[in-house]
Amino acid sequence: MSTATPEQQLFEAARRGDEDAYRPLVEPHRGELHAHCYRMLGSVHDAEDALQEALVRAWRGLPRFERQSALRSWLYKIATNTCLDEIARRPKRILPSDYGPSADPHDSPGEPLVESVWVEPYPDEMLGTEDGFAGPEARYEQRESLELAFIAALQHLPPNQRAALILREVLGFSAAEVAESLEISVASVNSALQRARKTIDERLPEQSQQATLRALDDVRVRELVEGYTQALQDGDVDALVGMLTEDAAWSMPPVTGWFRGPEAVAAFLTDYPLRERWRHVPTRANGQLAVGCYMWNEDTGRYDAAVLDVLTLRGAQIEAVTGFLAPWVTRRFGEAPELMSAEVFRRFGLPEAVPA
Repeated sequence: MSTATPEQQLFEAARRGDEDAYRPLVEPHRGELHAHCYRMLGSVHDAEDALQEALVRAWRGLPRFERQSALRSWLYKIATNTCLDEIARRPKRILPSDYGPSADPHDSPGEPLVESVWVEPYPDEMLGTEDGFAGPEARYEQRESLELAFIAALQHLPPNQRAALILREVLGFSAAEVAESLEISVASVNSALQRARKTIDERLPEQSQQATLRALDDVRVRELVEGYTQALQDGDVDALVGMLTEDAAWSMPPVTGWFRGPEAVAAFLTDYPLRERWRHVPTRANGQLAVGCYMWNEDTGRYDAAVLDVLTLRGAQIEAVTGFLAPWVTRRFGEAPELMSAEVFRRFGLPEAVPA
């Protein structure tokens, strides 16, 4: 009589080439591996491609896997190295504030970059799939490690430093496990971590968005979102600016221009967004407050998905608005990549359009 566990039976069947056994073996890890690829690459689209490639590599390598480490650790090793290969082939992802200085609000917001170089937003619905998987030595909360500021900071790290920091301080793998995954020494891992921590600490705000949201009760959070959307719909620039910190930033990837401070933001809003008609649907992205913004489109006779605004708070005020623009909006400024689309809105559980 066999004493093998169901997982061992699936593993042995998968090693013999049974794809139906392979899928349930790796499926429980898919959500956390996707989030890992997103942290490494800063892009949901790139993360999906990297995860698919990693699972193909794992399937092909399964006959050689002797289970000297846990299946989960082995999958992370393959996903990490797949991401490192992808990083070597493309430019790093950034936010507009990393691209250049803030713009004059009376000038055009600037041309959108055709290259896909921008950090992309991550749907909160995906976050729950990887909660609770971090080891005891993890330094960062799972949701905290997907906030926009953290993802943007990670992209400034050299690839091996980025991988070491995520594996060690987000996922809680031991230094020895990280060394094995990256095929370097433990001393090299510790050296990479020391440099990575310094860079990350210099770029992160004093308080995470998770801590900020916990300090606000649900009523205050709801009022903040409702006030933000109502001000946009009413074209009330004074109400909107009154919600901002004194050094607030407003950016709109893939457009390169961004604006700093209430006066500059007010001038930009008056000249551009507040000339349009809007409707809004609240959502969450990167563990932060977010709003799906729908702009009136004369061509379709409805409010079409136009911008996904991700709000970064400092206390009960808005410190930054990162508005990810849809292609049909950015084409008003010139040629644009397909960064935001109806498919992206669907990922956030948002409709493609709001009827008139």
